[in-house]
Amino acid sequence: MTDFQAIADRVEIEALRGEFTDAAMMRDRPRLASLFTEDGVLRMPNVPIELTGREEILAGGERLQAQWDFFVQNTHPGLIRIDGDTATGRAYMQEIARLRNGFQGLNYAIYHDRYRRTDDGWKFTERVYEIRYLDTTPLTGSAPAGDPHTTQEAR
Repeated sequence: MTDFQAIADRVEIEALRGEFTDAAMMRDRPRLASLFTEDGVLRMPNVPIELTGREEILAGGERLQAQWDFFVQNTHPGLIRIDGDTATGRAYMQEIARLRNGFQGLNYAIYHDRYRRTDDGWKFTERVYEIRYLDTTPLTGSAPAGDPHTTQEAR
């Protein structure tokens, strides 16, 4: 592998992780599911949820989204290790959310990732979500009135 290819792979994997966050924030579940391989797995042991395949990831994401009053996710770069057409990595998360059932909180978490190069570029084969810190102190702020995920940029 050339140095250029290694740089290109890293950039594409970072873009994949950014696309995941954007799809989650914009509530674009079909796009989020498309970021996984056909047999990809999304595991959230703390929630607890395990979704296998794009159809389950899409349906599970829609169930989760229906529970949100609001949700904000920030992804911070982490480790990427490339080994040919596969790779592993970690992405660090900060999230704030309020559910319609009244649960609310701020958390810091890690996504432990596995990636595979496909004909359509790098995709997730597995994302495992690990909460490292959770604060359920009542939030003092709120989402703006109206539909908070429909912005001028998204239209």
